[in-house]
Amino acid sequence: MLDTPEAVVEALRENHDRPHGLHRTVTAEEIVDAAELLDVPDTLVTALLELMASYEFTGEHRKSPVVFARLLKLWDTAPDTFSQWEAHQVFWRFKWVATSLLQVPEVPLAAIHGWIDTMRSRYTAADHGMQPVAAMRYHVANHTGAGLADAYDLWATRARTELSDCEACEIRHLAEHQVESGDDAGALEIWGPVLEGETGCTEEPQLSRSRSLLPLLRAGRADEARSHHLSGYRQVRGNTGTQDAVGLHLEFCALSRNEGRGLEILAENRPLFEATGAPLAHLGFLTGAGVLLTRLVEDGHADTAVAGPPGRDWTAGTLLDHVHSAAGRLAAAFDARNDTGTVGDRFRSRLAQRPLLDEPLPLGLRTQVARPAVSVVAAAVAVTPAAGTDLSQDVATLVREARRLAAAGHPGENRLWDRIEERLADGGFAHDDELGPQDLLTAELAEQRAYKLTKQDRDEESATELKRAAELYEGLGMPWHALNARSRALAWRTSSEDTDREAIRAGLDTVLAEAERLQTQAPLTAETALEYLTLRYAAAYAAYQDALRELPETEGTAAERFQEHARTLRAEAERLSVPHHVANALQLTADLAGRGGDTEAAEELLRAALDAVDASARPWRGSRPRALLAQFLLSKGEPDEAAELLHRALADAARYDDTDFALAPTYSLLGHAASHLGDLGGAVRHLSEAAALFDQDGELAEAVDVRLQLADVLGRGGRPEDAVAVLESLLADEAHAPDNERAFAQARLSLARGLRDLGEHLPAAEEFLRLADTVAAWEDDRPVQTLVAVEAAITLAMADRWEAANTAYERAVAAHAEAPNPSLIISMMCQFARLAVQARAAQGLEAALEHLARADAVRAGVPQDAEDFAHWYERGTVHYRRACVLAEAERFEEALPEAEAAIAAHEEGGEHGEVPRAEAVRIAALVEGKGLALYQKAIARLTTAAARCRNAGLPEAADILEALRQDYLRR
Repeated sequence: MLDTPEAVVEALRENHDRPHGLHRTVTAEEIVDAAELLDVPDTLVTALLELMASYEFTGEHRKSPVVFARLLKLWDTAPDTFSQWEAHQVFWRFKWVATSLLQVPEVPLAAIHGWIDTMRSRYTAADHGMQPVAAMRYHVANHTGAGLADAYDLWATRARTELSDCEACEIRHLAEHQVESGDDAGALEIWGPVLEGETGCTEEPQLSRSRSLLPLLRAGRADEARSHHLSGYRQVRGNTGTQDAVGLHLEFCALSRNEGRGLEILAENRPLFEATGAPLAHLGFLTGAGVLLTRLVEDGHADTAVAGPPGRDWTAGTLLDHVHSAAGRLAAAFDARNDTGTVGDRFRSRLAQRPLLDEPLPLGLRTQVARPAVSVVAAAVAVTPAAGTDLSQDVATLVREARRLAAAGHPGENRLWDRIEERLADGGFAHDDELGPQDLLTAELAEQRAYKLTKQDRDEESATELKRAAELYEGLGMPWHALNARSRALAWRTSSEDTDREAIRAGLDTVLAEAERLQTQAPLTAETALEYLTLRYAAAYAAYQDALRELPETEGTAAERFQEHARTLRAEAERLSVPHHVANALQLTADLAGRGGDTEAAEELLRAALDAVDASARPWRGSRPRALLAQFLLSKGEPDEAAELLHRALADAARYDDTDFALAPTYSLLGHAASHLGDLGGAVRHLSEAAALFDQDGELAEAVDVRLQLADVLGRGGRPEDAVAVLESLLADEAHAPDNERAFAQARLSLARGLRDLGEHLPAAEEFLRLADTVAAWEDDRPVQTLVAVEAAITLAMADRWEAANTAYERAVAAHAEAPNPSLIISMMCQFARLAVQARAAQGLEAALEHLARADAVRAGVPQDAEDFAHWYERGTVHYRRACVLAEAERFEEALPEAEAAIAAHEEGGEHGEVPRAEAVRIAALVEGKGLALYQKAIARLTTAAARCRNAGLPEAADILEALRQDYLRR
């Protein structure tokens, strides 16, 4: 019951700790009603200020001026009831009212100018500077477009005052002015201190991250744009007070060609369609949604289902109509109020934007809503093969070009054959006799279908197509082509588990015997030599598959048979002067050697293979051996050359239109190489690309693994918010992902730790509890249960959820009894001691000491000969924490011996104990000096310890001790 001032103050304190949102706002309204009934002005002032803040940060700008009017009346009638901070807030919040009035089109412009005049008079009477007043006049001018240049000069040239917007917010406004003036580079330079984390506030850097997205993209700084989207969106999503920033993220997704991500954001923020308390900000959200929907509709996806206002189903087309109508009415209302066309012009200009990138910017996120796919035909028409052929040409021309590329072994043939098959399926093509017999084209297309079926692991269907092609070639009097098709029909089936390998080997032996017979009848020509070597390659490939199954055994029958086939292929290719088949033999041999552990031999063979590729005049053949060589070099710790090889492999694959080259694994390797080279931006870029490509290929398990690696790289690279965003997107799709419980458990553990590091303790604790439910069934991995219980307990305590924390604490102790981990349990108990003192003041001391007593008991129970337990470290840790706890309670006489004991314990650790020893010395010196006034003793201790740290190569620790010593010397 809020029937006393004390009860109201306590309710205000409790409500202030809640996140901004409907619950906090409604509670603030109830508290104001209760405070009014008490007739205690100072309590009412505090309650009104809290309610106004709730309105401000939840976007209820229509209500905020009414609350301030009541505050101002109290200020005029009872100024003594305002504390110094509350008096400051009265003048500070004049600015809030001005911006709130600007947000509402029903408020006449004259009334806004009148309010700013009132603000000016109040500031003058209180002897405050005019810069904040000039800032408000600039915001009005920027909104209306009238008198903007003069208003900017009057604001930007004035010195800041104590009532000016915080530095971070003012930087944002200055940068936005440059963006609107067309100077992205100047804006980004101004934004530097905020975007780089040098200055911030409750609204920053998240608002600047949102507003800088498109300037960064236009400036070619895509890596930074990606990062600002990942970290910035998390801080504004679902928040009615930042709905215009959500609109900017929607706009970014549309213009970076991440429509799927945009649709996901739209669905996640569906309630914002009804958040109308701040009409100008709502227009910003609707505009961002309009940019996204316009892109979808113009790309031909008007019928795609999307999330819109609750109550009905929407398509991109119908929602775009709704957004146009609602946003158009708002823009028109503002322009009518302002008597200018500025707001409407900005709305229409944003809707008219086109994507800033040719390809989607990889974000590293797993989106649940995929971008509507472009049709296969449209995609084929949109891409021109390496040879420069126009895919809209007649079929006969396409066939001739495809055959030319096939004869050269050029990978660009694949796209041409696909297009030919599509054109034939459309009907209306009369076979051109100049193309040769129709059966020839039928056989060629059957081979192409077989190749595609094999890539889809549909081996039986592939073999059927190849057998059909072989029969057609036989009928056409093309025996070498027929043998080639038969050899591949056999060899490509060897990758399947349920294959009769003896039958395949016998079949290939028959094909090879027939090939030898044909050679005795007629010498090989340049064309038939290629066919002959291709079937030799098929035999070597089949033997390679058999040898793979024998690994790690490298000396068995299968390995010998492979070596024989590979040597024959290489020898025959050398005899016939066909270097690219020499490279094929060397690459297969290298791959098997590397898998068997002989990476040096593999590297040597691959370098020889690349020499053969260079001699072949078929440069497109180099991508695969380069990628494989890079993999071995990475395993040896040579990322420099590996990165060069991978870049070359990807460049050649793109240059020669090699659509079959494994892009996703190659980008993943390149991400690893960049990470090892310290190139964080490159690592993030390449791993993000790999994740998107694995998604595209349907390789979901690989995509999960790459995203875990990406999150790890981001976390280690000092970008924890980005890492958390990646992990959140990964876990959001857990139900639809492959059955890989352990991988997702690792993701959840990393997410929970990341959230905790960001200070988001309650969400972190929730993730730990979800993880605990998962690992509870892992009977074969009880140590993990202990780990998760410990981390959940500590995080719940950090979130001030002590009842749940204590339950998790006891669960961790019980798990420790099943799967002992004394170091972990002792660490938890020490952490609880620290947190108990911080959270519960006097009664927390006894709880803290009890935790430390339990830690001593755990430590005492570990056998002295336990090799995996550092007795000195754990003993020192408990003594150190007890010293801190006692010092916090001002029980200095008891604290000092504990600190001394910690120093002595860490002394036993030798060089490993130097860092914790130095920290224990610092605590002992603090107790001696500030607790017991034994300054000379503390100075002597610090002098010796600082010198010891310098000798041990610990300059930072030495500097910390020296700084405390100097502080004592000045006393």
